Amino acid sequence: MIYQQPLAYLLGVEGLALLHAWAGDNGLDQRFVTARLAEIRRLLDDETLSAHPGVLVERDATGTAYQQWAAGYDDPGNGLFDLDQPVVEEILDSLPVGTGVRTAVDAACGTGRLSAPLVDRGYRVVGVDGSPDMLARARRRLPGTELLAGDLARLPVSDGSADLVVTGLALTHVADLVPVFAEFARVLRPGGDLVVSDVHHDLVLLGSVVKAVGAAGQAQLATTHRHTTADFLRAALATGFRVRRYEERPRPAAPEEPLPEATPEPNPEPTKGISDWRDWPWSLLGLVPDATRAAWNHPAVAVWHFQLG
Repeated sequence: MIYQQPLAYLLGVEGLALLHAWAGDNGLDQRFVTARLAEIRRLLDDETLSAHPGVLVERDATGTAYQQWAAGYDDPGNGLFDLDQPVVEEILDSLPVGTGVRTAVDAACGTGRLSAPLVDRGYRVVGVDGSPDMLARARRRLPGTELLAGDLARLPVSDGSADLVVTGLALTHVADLVPVFAEFARVLRPGGDLVVSDVHHDLVLLGSVVKAVGAAGQAQLATTHRHTTADFLRAALATGFRVRRYEERPRPAAPEEPLPEATPEPNPEPTKGISDWRDWPWSLLGLVPDATRAAWNHPAVAVWHFQLG
């Protein structure tokens, strides 16, 4: 079980903002620090926040989370798609076109978000996902595409049969990356390409986790892990991959630049509402907009291009 309490989250955001100021991030001056300290005092004095009982949250509800999210997964508003997909497609554009003879595996294909541009580029696509509800959406989106039920660590694909493997925003749900990368290496031909996007571990820490509501109304979270750059490198190098490209989006501001106006989520407007747990942390960010802007100055997605051998 995880215990989540809104005041605790807001104080954590304030603390991260103060650490950015401590490190000398541009624009976070004495006035900013003084304002944060005063805001912390106000938060602590807010009886609505301090008296909130918090929420006990169950872990490892990935299946339920994606069953409930499937219907709205492709709706506008998932800002991570706008960050990772342009980089993924830029990498795809650097590779040979499919011309109907090259095979691409979309591992954890979901609703077919990344399968669609592969089809457009002429690949024979095999999509694999563990969620029946997400696969049903993919089948409606991509009729005629081979879409199979399966697990990332046991892909229903023959050895050495793929020229390309892609996977988008899924590896955060995997505890150990090594078996998954070994499976990617198994299905790829020598010299094959692997394109991976994932939720950046800093964004997971800030609370960007897929939620669910259990049958009895209980709060639940999808299984989520914070994989660092080193975790990806260890898994990739151990299974025969070499790095061709790595991007983090949005990039942190350079020291001489002002903090970006845009955060991975829209910069919040001040609000006084706590809202329902299902809206946390997004409904809380507007309570401390200046601290949020500083604390959320981190990458949101990481995109890798690996090559086998």
